[in-house]
Amino acid sequence: MSRTLALFVIGLIFGGGLGFAFAAGNGITFDGHDHGDAAQHGGMDHGGTDHAMMHDTPIDVSADAAPDVQIMVSPDPMAGYNLHVMVENFAFSPQNASLPHQPGQGHAHVYANGVKLARIYGPWMHLDGLPKGEVEIEVTLNSNDHHPLEVDGAPVTARAVVEVE
Repeated sequence: MSRTLALFVIGLIFGGGLGFAFAAGNGITFDGHDHGDAAQHGGMDHGGTDHAMMHDTPIDVSADAAPDVQIMVSPDPMAGYNLHVMVENFAFSPQNASLPHQPGQGHAHVYANGVKLARIYGPWMHLDGLPKGEVEIEVTLNSNDHHPLEVDGAPVTARAVVEVE
């Protein structure tokens, strides 16, 4: 019986690994949509030039409706760090991800030392596996259609530096 269980576990590990590799290789993610399917991104080619333009072309928000973001990064008692993203004049809107821009809503992008870690749709995120040493965490606010937000030409962003041991 123990040999059967061992073979079953080995099959699960290899089957899961192959399934994950297939999904990742075909643009399928666990966030609810296929990044390789342009139809799920408002008809835009999310993997090509349109996607790059979205991330590079900011939406300027008027100062009277300006969103604000502040962050706090604190050590997690077990491992890594906890990121708390506090926003004003902005609502996280996961149900509208990749849909047209709606003023005052969207998602955030999280970066460590300039490398994008994730897109988030809420105020908390666990950070694990950060490189050792001084790490700059940056959070930007983005519209539903992924454009970064700015006010008077300044990105709506917050930064914090942590020392990872």
